[in-house]
Amino acid sequence: MSRRPADNEDLICVGAVAGAFGVRGEARLKSFCAEPGAIADYAPLWTEDGREVAVRITRPLKGAFAARLSIAATREEAEALKGTRLYARRERLPSLPDDEFYHVDLIGLPVIDAGGAELGRVRAIHDFGAGDILEVTRPGARPVLLPFTRAVVPTVDLAAGRIIADPPEGALDAETGPGPEDAE
Repeated sequence: MSRRPADNEDLICVGAVAGAFGVRGEARLKSFCAEPGAIADYAPLWTEDGREVAVRITRPLKGAFAARLSIAATREEAEALKGTRLYARRERLPSLPDDEFYHVDLIGLPVIDAGGAELGRVRAIHDFGAGDILEVTRPGARPVLLPFTRAVVPTVDLAAGRIIADPPEGALDAETGPGPEDAE
């Protein structure tokens, strides 16, 4: 029987099921890990609804892995899991150097400028292929996308719960700056 993690346990999304693979119950598993194949090392994983998932990678695929999941024995069960996010307990994940962060730790943090004025809050982190981008929501204004580089984001202070940013000129123009919907 699965044991749902306690509500206070810190879970981090490490992958998602992208559908079935083949006809024998394997799933196509998309890893969000820096070392994609390490996803199985962080097991047991958990679904959002609290099911424990054992994972065994069977082969690499382009941009994913074929994997056996303990919650899918047939192709139909694997296909029904499409879109299911998989989470690992934080203590199972590797410690990060001071200049690296788990996305979940940044989402919701206030973004302030060097003068202390709040620019908004991190809503999401995107990677469209050229590096991480912070999506920052602002009250009464269009969200902005800021490159997550040292030049634009010189300080991430998790202890103080804030991000200090130096946005490029024009990035915060209320209605004229590019929004997240323009990035795709």
